[in-house]
Amino acid sequence: MPAIARLWISFASLCLCASTAAVAQGTTPITSQVVIYAAGTAGGGVDLFGRLLGRHIGRHIEGTPAVVVQVMPGAGGIRAANYMVQAAPRDGTAMAIFAGGPILEPLIGDRNPGYDMSQFTWIGAISKDVSLCIVRRESPVKTIQEAGRQEVIVAGTGAGSETDTFPVVLNELLGTRFKVVTGYLGSQQTILAIESGEVDGRCGWSLSSLKSTKPDWLRDKRVNVLLQMGLKKSGDLPDVPLVLDLAKSAEDRQLLTLLLGTTAISRPFVAPPGVPDGKARNLRRAFDATMRDPAFLAEAAAMQADVEPTTGEEVQAIVSAMYATPKPVVERVKKLLGK
Repeated sequence: MPAIARLWISFASLCLCASTAAVAQGTTPITSQVVIYAAGTAGGGVDLFGRLLGRHIGRHIEGTPAVVVQVMPGAGGIRAANYMVQAAPRDGTAMAIFAGGPILEPLIGDRNPGYDMSQFTWIGAISKDVSLCIVRRESPVKTIQEAGRQEVIVAGTGAGSETDTFPVVLNELLGTRFKVVTGYLGSQQTILAIESGEVDGRCGWSLSSLKSTKPDWLRDKRVNVLLQMGLKKSGDLPDVPLVLDLAKSAEDRQLLTLLLGTTAISRPFVAPPGVPDGKARNLRRAFDATMRDPAFLAEAAAMQADVEPTTGEEVQAIVSAMYATPKPVVERVKKLLGK
């Protein structure tokens, strides 16, 4: 059995045990206002999904608190992660939504960001996803193979973000020639840079975010999708190659599996470490109920957001398994990224 299959079977086993154990336990009401911190820029995919959940989850939380969303951009989401550890209340009134970068940063970053995501209180994830490498239609590069013969300038949003790590990994493993121009504050700034021709595209952009923020780009073929990065292909892009299929060795696939683990828990919501069990269960069961709420599902469909949820217990197990990755694999990733 391939290593990837064994890894995700073990994830599934952990998740099933965690979910079964939690069902029968009670919850504690939350009556004070709940704040969802969106670790991205206003109007970007992280913000849009934060607001989508925020409009519906309040009526499912025992205690029916008001729910508001506050944008907290910075360092690809690391600023918000640090806030959750250092300053956010641990009483069930604070949650955050991230892209994948902050989950991986403590593992593969070049500095200690001050947190360990396996210690956070995971509430759930809205979908499973793939990350994309896209270029604007006017770019002479049309395929991932051509990206190995000609330099492609892509926008990056900061240390630890997929936009900064994925191009480096692809250059090493596939021989592509991506050049990252980093420092863009978030998705909206990268969109403007692509539209203006300041960069050729972006490598490390979730399909769900692209569909919700710029649905016309795919619909009207305003961009070319060079590659999809995930544990399996998206049904929306059957003809776009999957990075795992292009990996040249078992070791390369193991490395990619670590980096792509976050695609299995796309649009994840998390509370700080140390939230009391009863309040954590309240938020988790409210999240699960929201994922079945007809009003939520109708709004998600209207914004072309895929809903394929993962429970908080399952996300907790997946993140814990990522943090238990063998050290040689982690060290190879860090060396590859120059950490």
